[in-house]
Amino acid sequence: MISPHDPVETVLYEDLLDYSPFPKSVRLARYRMARLLWEWGYGHLVDDVELLVSELLTNAITHGRVPGRLVRVHLTVGKEVLRLSVSDARGEVRPYVKEATADDCGGRGLVLVREVAARWGVRDREIGKTVWCEVDVRRE
Repeated sequence: MISPHDPVETVLYEDLLDYSPFPKSVRLARYRMARLLWEWGYGHLVDDVELLVSELLTNAITHGRVPGRLVRVHLTVGKEVLRLSVSDARGEVRPYVKEATADDCGGRGLVLVREVAARWGVRDREIGKTVWCEVDVRRE
């Protein structure tokens, strides 16, 4: 399998967009991902990718927000792997999987990412970090 540190497989489709770090951006990114995946012929992956972008972007906005800095959503689709990356400017705030209790109001996002994605991880950037996940592309 391909990971962000392996040689990149041929990219068939790609989208890159910066968003303001506000909650409304999550809805906009989710709609954009859905529309693009349907246009590119990957409609069967829409539900999973909408969930993944929602969780990763919400985490970036909630925990990685820096005034005056945007968050970046990058989607690539290759023959075998769909990769979603969300970058923010706070590298010192590292995401981790938290097993939430029944009384917790949040904290389940990365549990969902871990369950839906084939792989996920964090990569440092010069400024900030990128949280990425991959879904194996399968044809209907």
